Amino acid sequence: MAAELVRGQNHPLSQARLEIRVSAGAPVVASATLGDENGKARSTEWVAHPGAPTLPGLEVSRQAAADHRLAVDLDAMPEAVHRVNVLLALPTAGGAGPARFGAVAAPFVAVTGLDGTEVATYTITGLDAESAVVALELYRRQGAWKVRAVGQGYAGGLAELLTDQGLPEAHHLAGHIDEAVAQSLARSVQAPPQRTADGDRTRQAAGPQASPYGPQSTPASGAAQPTVPQGLTPPDSSALTQPSAPTVSGPIDYSHPGRRPAAPPPPVPTAPPAAPGQPAQPVAGDATGWSMDERLYNQVWGMFEDLARTTAAYRSAVDFADSRMEKELDQALSDPRSRIGGQGDAAREAAQAKHAHLVDQARAALDRDLAQLSAEADVVEPALPPAYASWDNPVWHGYRVPMELPMAVRVGDLHLPESGLLRIPMLVRLPLERGLWIDSGRSELFDESFADGAGLGHLAMETAVALAARLLAVYPAGEFTVHVVDPAGSGAQALAPLVRTGVLAAPPALGAAGVADVLGRLTERVDLVQMAVRGGAPDALPPGFDTSEQLLIVNDFPHGFDDRAVNQLRYLADEGPSVGVHLMMVADREEASSYGPLLDPLWRALLRLTPVPDDHLADPWVGHAWTYEPALVPPGSQVLQQVLTLVAAARTKYT
Repeated sequence: MAAELVRGQNHPLSQARLEIRVSAGAPVVASATLGDENGKARSTEWVAHPGAPTLPGLEVSRQAAADHRLAVDLDAMPEAVHRVNVLLALPTAGGAGPARFGAVAAPFVAVTGLDGTEVATYTITGLDAESAVVALELYRRQGAWKVRAVGQGYAGGLAELLTDQGLPEAHHLAGHIDEAVAQSLARSVQAPPQRTADGDRTRQAAGPQASPYGPQSTPASGAAQPTVPQGLTPPDSSALTQPSAPTVSGPIDYSHPGRRPAAPPPPVPTAPPAAPGQPAQPVAGDATGWSMDERLYNQVWGMFEDLARTTAAYRSAVDFADSRMEKELDQALSDPRSRIGGQGDAAREAAQAKHAHLVDQARAALDRDLAQLSAEADVVEPALPPAYASWDNPVWHGYRVPMELPMAVRVGDLHLPESGLLRIPMLVRLPLERGLWIDSGRSELFDESFADGAGLGHLAMETAVALAARLLAVYPAGEFTVHVVDPAGSGAQALAPLVRTGVLAAPPALGAAGVADVLGRLTERVDLVQMAVRGGAPDALPPGFDTSEQLLIVNDFPHGFDDRAVNQLRYLADEGPSVGVHLMMVADREEASSYGPLLDPLWRALLRLTPVPDDHLADPWVGHAWTYEPALVPPGSQVLQQVLTLVAAARTKYT
């Protein structure tokens, strides 16, 4: 049970890797200072703030928000650091928000483990004119760490607080923090409001099984048909041709279970009010959720849903206009007398004019919605964390190995023919619920340069490497392991970044013997974990057992696979995800069809992706065939090498 601290009380910390969660009645700036044995910060480099959010063992939020999660790794703290002070301040940039903590609900702070289990909580009461406060202090005593509830407020704001921390450049640093907050003020949100129904989109948070992207379902014949994204799979396959209306759950209560204020705080505007008749200014994180990670995930889900519905409305309006024109022409021309004296031509022109008017109206409504979605995408894309960001997003240049697993990972982009340049990130929930099949087979959409299949196979393997690198990058150090099976060695060039940086568990397995060895070890791992779980003793695993999530990349399937190996693959696809073993197949469906119906269950069990844009994903609402574009690294970019180098270094340190 968590310790509920009062001002001045302390509590021992038994974990080194922690999360500090902040919940306030208004957007606040969360920062932290490191202190030496005397409790003083030696320089501005000992301060983590929105302008410089990361220090060794410490990461804070990049913007003002009503909810924060600060990551702390006490084992990674430099030896000279004896204290970590968590600071909260009301933003002053542009005069936004209240000027004192006494005007908002008392901030609530919780120290938790990475699994969310609370260790200690503290409600900062008694604040009035103060606009900055030292909330908590993590301090080291005789080699052990403790947390103390401080609650020391400063009416002089952040500058006065930093001065008290021993920083001679306190006023300059406070101004730098205000400038950094001002630059991200458009993304600053309180506990996010629901969108109103008066002309704007209303979004609700997706439930645990309402993920917009993921597993697919394909016909047993193995033909490349549009597939249903994960979490939206209908109860029966008939929804593929007769999509049903989506079910929307009620709003989710994300309020903290240990903190029940008498009344919710008044809403704080997060963007300038829109002019009458104009759409609201988009804001990153404008969705329901406990954390910014969850809000952005739900916002991307809402954008996907909005694009699907507005496109469906446009197509329906065009179909209605077409059918109405045909009906009017049939009626006008069914009477032979109308063909005399130009009456038929007049009726035809009138019907065509009505048709053009209806289509223009529908297109104008679609263009309006697309413009709003594009404006939202322009705000959301730069605010995405690495797990959700494209490879060309600058956020990757500041990448640090995370201390917590995100909700999802981006595997590509989705768009519709009517959406122009608008792309919706395709996010798949983590841990993976199903494996991936990257199709290296031919398609009518492919360029003639891939006619021989060799170039396409290489591109498919590059797609697999980019996806594997992204998965390695979003998992905490030591919590994700990648194995590669490349029987003929044909993927050596594409696999070079993984091999060169040393992020693989072992060199790629070659030949039939290598295939049998890797599949045998992973199959045995699944059996051991299943037996331990079913026996009610999940901790009773052999000493040195690797508990991290496992990914097996299989290239050039079915080359080098006998019947036993194929059956093991099917077993891993069916039973592996539930115990942390996942498949990523790089294969040509036509070549794999030589095994007949034996592989149909494997094909249907995996999410099919392509190395080039292809229309093969469908939603169950209206049956749109979404075009999927893979998440490839830009040509000539070194970001993949840089990220994998950091992952390998963290992996070495962890082991």
